[in-house]
Amino acid sequence: MDHEGHGADAGWEERIAALWEELDAYGPEEFRDRVDRLAAERGEDDAAALFERGAAHDSTGLPEEAVAYYRRALDLGLTGPRRRRAVIQLASSLRNLGRPDRSVELLTAERDLPAERLDADERALAPAVDAFLALALADTGRDREAASLALGALAPLLPRYNRSLAHYARALLTAPDGS
Repeated sequence: MDHEGHGADAGWEERIAALWEELDAYGPEEFRDRVDRLAAERGEDDAAALFERGAAHDSTGLPEEAVAYYRRALDLGLTGPRRRRAVIQLASSLRNLGRPDRSVELLTAERDLPAERLDADERALAPAVDAFLALALADTGRDREAASLALGALAPLLPRYNRSLAHYARALLTAPDGS
């Protein structure tokens, strides 16, 4: 079960967030050990704790191990922003492990979720979904789709040319690619 940020778990959430703030202060193994100790407080079937363990493995260069943690957390019903982060991070790890096709599947499904089913924190992660999907698309040889997605995500952030860039990004999907 995922207990993100409720009641007595707020202290745990604060401690895990503080540990992540200090990631660079630890060696990879020590950081994973510290996350493991915090995760153990919540039990082996706690989705949030499993996600954090996966993220710790991912961030310290062990994507294969991270994949197993992310999958287990999702299978146990991880919710909220951590669920969306788990999908993004699982897809990224799979891409890094040579499975960009699976990454595209996961991120496309995530991108297709109706916005009304997501809370504000989950919606705020939409550009990250697009960015990692663009990487996976590029790895599968779908460069024009990748560029369109990346430029479309960038367009709202520009101080000018937002409409033009958004239009050109969409046009990449229909324009001939010169091949």
